[in-house]
Amino acid sequence: MFLGSFKYSVDAKGRISIPSRFRKYVTQDANDTFIITRGIVQCIDIYPQDFWKEDVLVRINQLDDFDPDESAFKRMLLELAAEDKLDSQSRLLVPKNLLEFAGIEKEVLILGQNKKIEIWNPEKYESHKKENSKPFAEIAKQVMQKKQK
Repeated sequence: MFLGSFKYSVDAKGRISIPSRFRKYVTQDANDTFIITRGIVQCIDIYPQDFWKEDVLVRINQLDDFDPDESAFKRMLLELAAEDKLDSQSRLLVPKNLLEFAGIEKEVLILGQNKKIEIWNPEKYESHKKENSKPFAEIAKQVMQKKQK
């Protein structure tokens, strides 16, 4: 389970270190391999390979290629996607087009999101939080009540 947030730097080649607290939750089935793709908002999502195959890919495969919205979603999600394996220094190479999509240049905010990791430009993350400024209690009540029904 990926929890917490960390500020790191992106090196000149576009590599980002994965925090050691996160690495301990990567299962052997993932083989230190990750799928890197665009997030729903202006961030990068990183999925361990096993979770991608068992959950995300299963859901993608259920999408109807003849439905314009489902097909467009799949196209947008996968067009920038890449697969990479942690190097000897526990870094992932993030493709340049994904870094550009997320507006990432030098610093990144790495957020644990339970089964995936989000990578943000720290300034864009702060702007995103301000734009979505409902009080936490209100969001929690709305979201958690939905799940109980």
